[in-house]
Amino acid sequence: MQAEQIDALAWDKQDGLLPAIVQDAGTLRVLMLGYMDRAALQVSLDSRRVTFFSRSRGRLWMKGEQSGHFLDLVSIEADCDGDTLLVTARPNGPTCHLQRASCFATAKGDFLAELQGLVDRRDCERPAGSYTTKLFDAGVRAIAQKVGEEGVEAALAAVAQDDRALLGEAADLLFHLIVLLRSRGLSLHDATEVLRSRHAEASRPVA
Repeated sequence: MQAEQIDALAWDKQDGLLPAIVQDAGTLRVLMLGYMDRAALQVSLDSRRVTFFSRSRGRLWMKGEQSGHFLDLVSIEADCDGDTLLVTARPNGPTCHLQRASCFATAKGDFLAELQGLVDRRDCERPAGSYTTKLFDAGVRAIAQKVGEEGVEAALAAVAQDDRALLGEAADLLFHLIVLLRSRGLSLHDATEVLRSRHAEASRPVA
């Protein structure tokens, strides 16, 4: 966000404060609502950690300054009226003081993105007894073979079994595909971006 964009925001509507909705950059779950004044917005942009103006404390407050559960800034954009901010961030631990991921107890997010995050952590930590650890330890070839098996099972379920069986096999295939992509240093997000690019290309008007 550039200086001229900051100046154009509707600071005068709410006594110099703008509501800031924070969204998880990975799962898209809404995490919390805070308020920013000009200084909080600038500190957030400069430090790359989400900072608010605390109305109760009467000062700037960097989320996580006491708990260590910082919100690493990804982006900030204003709405069409310039009086509300959408902040995307990557949380370092629970956002809510009740130790929940979100201050909104039932806020929905992208479960596949959450699963990708779990698989990523399993790859880094390799906890003993974890099935995902076993897959990573077996190597890319073994994981690829497992994806092939799950793909065949999903195809067979589609023609010979009921919907529940097909969904179960499809879930197995998705999980193992995420593990395979991770084993190659890739993610489901990367595959989604290929689909997004193809869609954009197909939707482009023919000259």
